Amino acid sequence: MRLKTQLVVAAVLLAPLVGFALYMWLVLSWSYSEGERAGILQKFSRKGWICKTYEGELAMSIVPGVTPTIWDFSVRDDAVVTQINEALGKRVVLHYKEHRGIPTNCFGDTNYFVHSVRVAE
Repeated sequence: MRLKTQLVVAAVLLAPLVGFALYMWLVLSWSYSEGERAGILQKFSRKGWICKTYEGELAMSIVPGVTPTIWDFSVRDDAVVTQINEALGKRVVLHYKEHRGIPTNCFGDTNYFVHSVRVAE
C-alpha cells in the first residue's frame, strides 16, 4: 500500500513538469506563422538580466522621407547572430518564424525569431 501511495504522489508531482516540457517543445518547434521582412538593420544587441537573448530592430520604410516602422525580432542561432552583425546598417531581408504562447522571455523578448539573413543589393 505504501508503494502505491508513493507512485501516486510521484505521478502528481511529475505530471505538471512533463506537461510543461511538452508544451514548451510544441510552441518552440511549431511555428504560428512564417515570412520575410525587408528593411535596414538599425539595432542589434544581447540583453537580459538572467536569460541573455539577442534582440534587434529592423527599420521598414515604404516611402522615402516617411518615418519608418520599427519591427522588433529575436535571434536564437549563433550563425545568424554573426550574419546580422556583419549586415548592420545595410538593407536586408530577414526570414522569420513566429512562435506564439511562449510563457517566458528566456528564449527571446519577441515572438518573432529570425532564421536567416540576406543582404539586399
